[in-house]
Amino acid sequence: MQNPWILVTGATGLIGGTLVRKLVERGEKVKAFVRAGSDLRGLEGLPNDRCLLAFGDATIEHTVYRALSSCSQLYHVAGPFQYMPAHPQQLIDDARYATRAVLGAARRRGIENIVVTSSAAVLGTSSVAEPFDETHGYNLVDAEPYVQAKVAADEVVQELVADGMPIVSVLPAGVFGPRDYKPTPNGQSLIEYLKLPPSFSVPVSEGGISVVDVEDVVQGHIRAMEVGDVGERYILGGENVTYTQFFQMLADITGLAEPSDPKGPLAISLVAWLAELKAELTGSRPALTTRLARDYAHSYVWLTSEKAEQALDYQHRPARETLARATRWLLEHGYVPSTVAERVRLELRPV
Repeated sequence: MQNPWILVTGATGLIGGTLVRKLVERGEKVKAFVRAGSDLRGLEGLPNDRCLLAFGDATIEHTVYRALSSCSQLYHVAGPFQYMPAHPQQLIDDARYATRAVLGAARRRGIENIVVTSSAAVLGTSSVAEPFDETHGYNLVDAEPYVQAKVAADEVVQELVADGMPIVSVLPAGVFGPRDYKPTPNGQSLIEYLKLPPSFSVPVSEGGISVVDVEDVVQGHIRAMEVGDVGERYILGGENVTYTQFFQMLADITGLAEPSDPKGPLAISLVAWLAELKAELTGSRPALTTRLARDYAHSYVWLTSEKAEQALDYQHRPARETLARATRWLLEHGYVPSTVAERVRLELRPV
């Protein structure tokens, strides 16, 4: 095939849009698979001769099949990243349908180079502050629908891998970074933090997460396509931090609210309930829900990317740099009122 194209689903999202841009910068020809009416800001400025819009719906196989014409590679990144959806079961079902439809179209086209974006969420959590790897078993019950959707999609992928499809899966950790236009719940959590009064004490619990920059995750995708082993799953993690460390980094970067002493489950559940109530009253999406508080407060999603580091030469930057980059982009693009942005001083304090 002469000058083959690469199809990227979910091209208007944080990971998908950054991936499209990085591939184009590398000289690749990319079809950005998007829904009609999607927000295309993340794709602005890309050259028309190397980036085409392919309109369709990831849950409808023939639209993906059409988009895969003249393609030799597929990155299936599409998947909703939202908490407390209006129709939880539909979110879960759509993730399953989309995965089966996209990969079904790839099979019909004979695509042999496929990377699927899953999530570290499919590995569950741990009660101890020790990193875990791709072998960790999922251990949540009645989780947030977003998590259930990721698990449902991963089950389809594993079924198709067992049936011989040439798929490599990547499992990003907590992704932050520039060009979070929509924004994701992770980006929204930064926005809500920036709006807090500087004297406010951010309620935190024991536990922690792995913070990774979107550009490091995208580079992990590209390396997975280049050298990843078919059928394998690779964690694309970052720096493992406690929730206290996470908000202390933000406080050091911005000069704003410090974290509280760790709170108990009841206090964090109350914070989550208030976030849900605010979302219902304002028609917005919360960055924290009661299910997330139940499952992740006082738990750890600390990850090791050793497998990806060895097989893909994967690397990640420090969490502080990631959070500073993400925060600066949100401020520069007007995601908080100017009166709020004026009181923020990035990297006000020394490292």
